[in-house]
Amino acid sequence: MAGNSQRRGATRSSNKKGAVAGTGGKNRRSLEGRGPTPKAEDRTYHKAHKAKVAAERREATSTGPRSHDAKSAARGGRPSGRTPSRTTRSSSANEVVNGRNAVLEALRAYIPVSAVYIATRLEADDRTKEILNIASGRGYNLLEVTKAELDRMTDGSVHQGVAIQVPPYDYADPEDLLDRAHEAGEPPLIVALDGVTDPRNLGAVLRSAGAFGAHGVLVPERRAAGVTASAWKVSAGAAARVPVARATNLVRTLTEYKAAGCFIVGLDGGGPVAVGELAFGKDPLVLVVGSEGKGLSRLVRETCDVVASIPILSDVESLNAGVAAGISLYEVARLRAAED
Repeated sequence: MAGNSQRRGATRSSNKKGAVAGTGGKNRRSLEGRGPTPKAEDRTYHKAHKAKVAAERREATSTGPRSHDAKSAARGGRPSGRTPSRTTRSSSANEVVNGRNAVLEALRAYIPVSAVYIATRLEADDRTKEILNIASGRGYNLLEVTKAELDRMTDGSVHQGVAIQVPPYDYADPEDLLDRAHEAGEPPLIVALDGVTDPRNLGAVLRSAGAFGAHGVLVPERRAAGVTASAWKVSAGAAARVPVARATNLVRTLTEYKAAGCFIVGLDGGGPVAVGELAFGKDPLVLVVGSEGKGLSRLVRETCDVVASIPILSDVESLNAGVAAGISLYEVARLRAAED
């Protein structure tokens, strides 16, 4: 029966004498509203707030390092002038390319450069001397920074004491890759990446593409790795020689390549044909490399003329995109050389 105080649990037991205050009494404050939830960046314990504070601190305290005597540095000595305490960090619109090979190749290819950073007490070699000679000869902003500053600018990667700040990468149009092959009087050889999101894999593919004569690399515009500082580093400068094109829709671009006379070859561990046994290795060719985890997407696989594989031992599940592209490009180069 409703209101039966004899029902088990109907009344609240208490050892205290007298009435027990309810939440409307001494706990009234617990019922008061606290207002709208603050933004993540306004909550001191949230990582977004910490990132905001760090960005404001960098913006407020960063100052550009002073240019030093390039001629003195080119002779292998320590550049003149005092080392500044901080350097100007590259904005989100710019990239920092680091490493002696990557920097030198970028300078040789006349990549636009905003600034050249040289570590103090740099152990000079032939590469650094050429970097300094090019930088001083072209009037680039040559800046001396500490090793700690270079570590910060390059996110702790191996910079070997040199780095350059470059504008955002200028991607080519997919048709430009065909034009490049036509101008060279060669059948097109293009590497397309499907679902590859690691820029280091893109850098490795660029390095192999440059070594085996590919005319360019095609990447999707979304959910794919782009030419970042990591890709520049791993490519060992090949990013300055091998163009990278972006496709708004990878399947549609592959279909357009087919209409232009290219054979589309997908790489997959279960492919019925080995890459080294392709019957049309000398023909216009597009090698499509999928991600290590998911492989080729369904629509891309259906667009391919043939799916080829790289024979490997059974106890090895798969190869990453950079290795797979390198082996496949070598096999295609071998087939083309054998048919000449």
